[in-house]
Amino acid sequence: MLATSAFGQSASQALPENATSNSYSDGWKCDLGYRLSDDACTPVLVPENAYETNRTYGSGWECLHGFRKSNAATCIAVVVPEGGFLEASGERWQCGRGYLKQGDTCLEIVVPENGYLTDTTYGSAWVCDRGFEAVDGTCVAILVPANAYLNAAGYGEPWLCDRGFVARDGQCEAILIPENAYFDASKYGSGWKCERGYLEAGQTCARIDVPENAHLDRSGNRWQCDRNFRESQGLCVLNN
Repeated sequence: MLATSAFGQSASQALPENATSNSYSDGWKCDLGYRLSDDACTPVLVPENAYETNRTYGSGWECLHGFRKSNAATCIAVVVPEGGFLEASGERWQCGRGYLKQGDTCLEIVVPENGYLTDTTYGSAWVCDRGFEAVDGTCVAILVPANAYLNAAGYGEPWLCDRGFVARDGQCEAILIPENAYFDASKYGSGWKCERGYLEAGQTCARIDVPENAHLDRSGNRWQCDRNFRESQGLCVLNN
């Protein structure tokens, strides 16, 4: 049985035209610019708008920059629409800044007055200037009431009340802090909290009457029975 090379050729088979014997093994391989076909070396057919790669593997050719393979044997031009540019690979295109890809075209982004382009790859391609908010494709001035300021966080309400004021009905009203209370900056609630030892009662802070065998809890605004005592009708009785 005759030995066979890595290319499937018998070691004793006659060397075909446009082939070279292997240096370190039996058999032969096709020269550059040729490909094996039925025990013969046939020329690589380079299609239009392509170049020869001078490699012994693959198709033996690649498309020129600005062209791409449409099937196994042709190179077609990459059509770049207006507002787009050819990628560095030379095989694809993408839209330039100020345009959005839609199918095979690049649509110009219409930026409204008091807005500017963004470089994000998702969502709206423009945002409004500071002091404006997007409404139906336009940038409308944010009306900031007295005793308020613009919210720079980029999310949430467009404006926030100054310290000591609370938002009510689109305005910022002064927080009236009752006696034995202090200002509370949390977003929700009345804007104030009772001091330790006092309990909120309407718009006032009432002193907590701690019964015998009880103490103020962690919040300081309620009481609880000491150990081994339990609450019963507002008192702390032994837990028998």
